[in-house]
Amino acid sequence: MTVTAEHGPGWAHEPDPGRRVTAAGRMLAVLDAFGPRHRSLTLSDIARRAGLSLSTAHRLVHELVAWGALERDGEGRYSVGLRLLELSALAPRGLGLREAAHPHLEDLHRATHGNVQLGVRDGTGVVYVEAIRARVRNPVNSRVGDRWPMHATGTGLVLLAHAEPEFQEQVLSSPLERFSPMTVIDPDVLRRTLASIRQTGVAVARGQITVPDMVVAVPVLDAGGRVAAAVSVVVEATEARTRELAGVLTQASRAISRTLGPRPVTGL
Repeated sequence: MTVTAEHGPGWAHEPDPGRRVTAAGRMLAVLDAFGPRHRSLTLSDIARRAGLSLSTAHRLVHELVAWGALERDGEGRYSVGLRLLELSALAPRGLGLREAAHPHLEDLHRATHGNVQLGVRDGTGVVYVEAIRARVRNPVNSRVGDRWPMHATGTGLVLLAHAEPEFQEQVLSSPLERFSPMTVIDPDVLRRTLASIRQTGVAVARGQITVPDMVVAVPVLDAGGRVAAAVSVVVEATEARTRELAGVLTQASRAISRTLGPRPVTGL
């Protein structure tokens, strides 16, 4: 069975006004308004997406700009600031994995000339902790820190396939967004897709978000044999390279796992 999905316009948390009741919650709602498809927002955009009044959004945005979490350009639009990038680099899970994986991802990028992505499960989505873009063709908008839906991304499908059955049903029973005519949103079809991934160890994704593209993704195992991440390559769908890409991806995945090595025993 062909497994389908990956990258493109992006996806982010939708605001949940019922949960934004504290000052900290409102501040987080402002930050949560930004995402892969909403990198630059006006104040009105932020207020609407965060479910806040314009005056409240103005006050919070002003504080976030002063702290460096947001930046304002000459046209009055806001984007995520470098202060958050500094903090994100301290995340232990993504940092250690990214450092271990980076040289192998560079090798994978040179071997395939495609866009290489390393994703980890976070909540009900997948977050990229590393992304290397092809310079010449098929540029992908994916960046480090982007969050994507599991059902419509190759990395997400790999992670979902190896997740707990209860978690799989939680994701499949929630509303699934359609990004293109090829996006699979039928839970029964997705269940068969996940079973195929578990059997073959590979997700081959075509046009789930951006129709011309094909993605091949495989899991990355930690020292305990558990799926810690997924690595993918994005190429043009016209390239009949599925078996080749699956092979080099598997080699890269195993190399990353070896670099991660056994984890130290603590608490003795």
